[in-house]
Amino acid sequence: MKIAIEGCAHGELEKIYETIKEIEQKENIKVDLLLCCGDFQSTRNLEDLETMAAPKKYQDICSFYKYYRGELQAPMLTIFIGGNHEASNYLQELPYGGWVAPKIYYLGYAGVVRVNGIRLAGISGIYNSHDYLKGRFEFSPYTESTKRSVYHVRQLEVFRLKQLSGNVDIIMSHDWPRGIYKHGNQENLARFKPYLREDMENGQLGSPPYENLLNILQPSYWFAAHMHCKFAALVTHMKKLNISAGEEEKSERAEGRCTKFLALDKCLPRRRFLQIIDIESENHTDDEVQLHFEYDLEWLTILYLTNHLTNTRNSYYYLPNEKGNTGERYNFTPTDEEMSEVLKKFENVLKIPENFCRTVEPYDPKRNFKTSQHVQPKSQINPQSLQFCDTLGIDDPLTLAMLIGGHELSHSSTLDGTFESNLNDSSSIADELSSLNTSNASMVSPLKRRSVGSSSIGLNLPKPKAIESNAITKADELSSDSDDKVEQEADTHNCGITPQELPTLHIDSPKPPLKKFRRRNQDIYQSKTDDEDENCALNT
Repeated sequence: MKIAIEGCAHGELEKIYETIKEIEQKENIKVDLLLCCGDFQSTRNLEDLETMAAPKKYQDICSFYKYYRGELQAPMLTIFIGGNHEASNYLQELPYGGWVAPKIYYLGYAGVVRVNGIRLAGISGIYNSHDYLKGRFEFSPYTESTKRSVYHVRQLEVFRLKQLSGNVDIIMSHDWPRGIYKHGNQENLARFKPYLREDMENGQLGSPPYENLLNILQPSYWFAAHMHCKFAALVTHMKKLNISAGEEEKSERAEGRCTKFLALDKCLPRRRFLQIIDIESENHTDDEVQLHFEYDLEWLTILYLTNHLTNTRNSYYYLPNEKGNTGERYNFTPTDEEMSEVLKKFENVLKIPENFCRTVEPYDPKRNFKTSQHVQPKSQINPQSLQFCDTLGIDDPLTLAMLIGGHELSHSSTLDGTFESNLNDSSSIADELSSLNTSNASMVSPLKRRSVGSSSIGLNLPKPKAIESNAITKADELSSDSDDKVEQEADTHNCGITPQELPTLHIDSPKPPLKKFRRRNQDIYQSKTDDEDENCALNT
């Protein structure tokens, strides 16, 4: 199975597909799958463009809107993760992944899927120590601060990926795992990107959580972008061997699995932004057939089991770990029985539904927009996310953030019938949309579902004495954001926030005013004791 890997797309989909077509004709091959490692820029119109964190001179509508409106169609299945230059309002509608256009699939904040048996994982955004321990509190319209924090990686996504078992064939990320440069031609990288030399010498280049993920999951391939250069590395993972010598046992380390790392440039002339690899896969022939594109059952189960850990607060919180003394579950690698129960929710069918739907008017180049004023759109709840969350029985973090912030939910409406024609059960979803807008709705609302689902699980986490394995070290917290420096040197916008030393955890979060919520949600926010408020701040 031939897979094309793209670095930073920066909205140039049309050029990327044209380049692949030229390679196919020259090499007499057929590319089956395209993977894009961030900065995808899925801007549907000029309002979406306003949510992208970049100076005006870099804000270009590019060509994605042509695929969104149906003017062009992707010639192959395209899967991407988010970077730090995105239409953040659109991607936030799909926190667990979904179709942004026909044949173009977003993996979400973090996601795992299977393509012809190949297990593909991805995590969106870039690392910023200031926001890593926070919840997903942002929604559009953004401030200048939240326009940037919205694409920062959070600990929950990393925590969930750590629960995976078995082999992972491919991991996609935007920025690099920390220390990856030690496994490649470091001197050549420093010559090509001189401003990276100091960060490499100080051990600050790359993402600390990704370094941890690399060592735990040990994927066969890891693809990245962000630095706007091509860089390859080979990481040999060490494994621990217990050797018996008489009555004594010795522990030795030996070479184990290898990870092939590859970072690529952005889509520009005479830049190394594309690579084609051949990976053995299931059910694949040279004939042009539809790929088997499925959810990963273990990942679905992990999402279900960790739903109670979803947090939408703009404050630090901590996840359960093995050193806690509450007896709470901290290992969410699912059992066979748990996966079997989740499989039943999907009626034993893991094929990803082709349920893309257009929810906003796409950009029309024939109109004169130069004299028009454009503002950021309000966040909307996407029908794809609504269907996915309802099937799995989990919560949409965007819905939670808006409700907790006292904002009215706005549900996307389809423009051209794509939703009704593609969903397996459009009538039930329509009923759900209607019930969400009725004050006397009988269905369980997202906030109530989360409250009910967590009632039997111990969530009273004590304030830890130190940040454990799921968090970051104090040295990491004090380090500067290498991603922002890289983007500035690469002629893109410096959109970082200077990290500060980890402050004392604040638990006295103000309660949202009751008058801003519908009656069906008010029982969640009844007056609580000080102890209950403390637990709520730690675990919501």
